[in-house]
Amino acid sequence: MCCSGTDSCVVRCCCRLFVLLLSAGFVVLIYWAIFQPHQIRATVASATLSNLTVSNASSAAEVSYNLAVTLSLYNPSVRVGIYYDALHADLRFRDAVLGPAANDTSPPEFYQRRKTSDDVRLEFDYGRGVAVGSDVAGELETEIKGGGAVSLELHVDLRVRYKFRIFKLRQKPGIRCSLSIPVKAEGRGPGVGGAVVSGDRCRVKY
Repeated sequence: MCCSGTDSCVVRCCCRLFVLLLSAGFVVLIYWAIFQPHQIRATVASATLSNLTVSNASSAAEVSYNLAVTLSLYNPSVRVGIYYDALHADLRFRDAVLGPAANDTSPPEFYQRRKTSDDVRLEFDYGRGVAVGSDVAGELETEIKGGGAVSLELHVDLRVRYKFRIFKLRQKPGIRCSLSIPVKAEGRGPGVGGAVVSGDRCRVKY
């Protein structure tokens, strides 16, 4: 296609194609060297749970609660800044979703400089209750009555842009944080609550 079909022309065409592929591979290698080693690190700085109640009636099961989580995000790169364009979080118990975080997550979007840490506050306001399966409600109620800790899972999905000079790379990392919050009765009401300052590292997958 690139020449009339003579042997020398075919050789030149193959050489040009080889150089093109080699150049493309070199560019990909540079991108890999710049971006891949510098993954976001996430930790739960603190979590406060209040008004946790479970209603496991025969007709419908509900879980009511309020939760505030401070998530610390760290950019370990010495060369690359990160734009956080979108953040979606939800809380789970035994893989059952207990509701997404409020839309007014603070901050909603921001730019993170190199070698810096920023805190994101996530709030879950479900004082009016969220419907769950009766089996999920039963397991959660058992944990509460056990007098120990309630085991929850925080799922955070990000949409970010890594920036190095004129180069930008879009990624959608997922963050998974395990929350083990000791709970106890709050006043005279039926709800329980508790707080934790963990600093535990979360799992980050790209």
